[in-house]
Amino acid sequence: MGVRAGVLAIDAGNSKTDVAVVARDGRVLAEARAGGFRPPVVGVRQAVDTLAEAVDRAFAEAGVTAVDHVSACLANADLPVEEEELAAALHARAWGTSVEVRNDTFAILRAGVAEPRGVAVVCGAGINCVGMRPDGRIARFPAIGRLSGDWGGGGGLAEEAIWHAARAEDGRGGPTVLARALPAHFGLDSMYALIEAFHLGHLKHERRHELTPVLFATAAAGDPVARALVDRLAEEVAVMASVALSRLELLDEEAPVLLGGGILAARHPQLDDRTRELLAERAPKAVPRVVTASPVLGAALLGLDHLGVSDEVHARVRAHYEGGRREP
Repeated sequence: MGVRAGVLAIDAGNSKTDVAVVARDGRVLAEARAGGFRPPVVGVRQAVDTLAEAVDRAFAEAGVTAVDHVSACLANADLPVEEEELAAALHARAWGTSVEVRNDTFAILRAGVAEPRGVAVVCGAGINCVGMRPDGRIARFPAIGRLSGDWGGGGGLAEEAIWHAARAEDGRGGPTVLARALPAHFGLDSMYALIEAFHLGHLKHERRHELTPVLFATAAAGDPVARALVDRLAEEVAVMASVALSRLELLDEEAPVLLGGGILAARHPQLDDRTRELLAERAPKAVPRVVTASPVLGAALLGLDHLGVSDEVHARVRAHYEGGRREP
């Protein structure tokens, strides 16, 4: 075909995987999607097999068998040692001459900035934050749950909502509409029935995530307990961002703070407003912005950074995914 494929970009989250084959001139030659990337659950080999399903389809469509560089932003690559292990697993597949693995939060960050500079906070099933500067300096957190000091994310919010609702129903805690709203979501009439359904497996553990939108709706209706949980999430987002900015010595200069993931991208008014208020207090020069572009764009741009291509090439691949526009 006469096309030199420069980058295989991979963005792999817990629920889905997107890949793209990008030419050295910035044209997106092929794209494909596969299932979620969950090495802690299925093991590294099987998780990479899931990536391979999408990569094989994209390579076939692009008419290539390998690329110059593989840029993979992967969920569950939370520690540098995990990134190294996964990079070795991807290198063994011979998809590219070189391989770089980063946590998937880096994809959100790079998708939202014109150069690799700033901080991103991602809140989806969990919560994470990373920051970077063009000189290579990075700020990050382990982000593996309560063990590493985290609070929030969709899963964490659902657990907190259940906790407060259970105590409200049995008298150990104060009243909250959540005690009725959470079981009602599943067609149940009490928190006792909901607790029993989860405990006995009648409702799968994964379905607890369905309760996060119920929490936000209850907060929007004015319930004090639900509103306090949303405010606490805003606090966590702001503190992670301000600490990362401080580590990178960016507090005293204008710097982007990218907000991504399903919860932050939904722009819940209370969460969005409170997050911006707290950032204005703690990092007055921070410029918060919601990123709605596909994270695979960020993986592609990181790969092109590695190849040292021109700004024009970066602009071409960005235009493919977002038409040159970003959410304010």
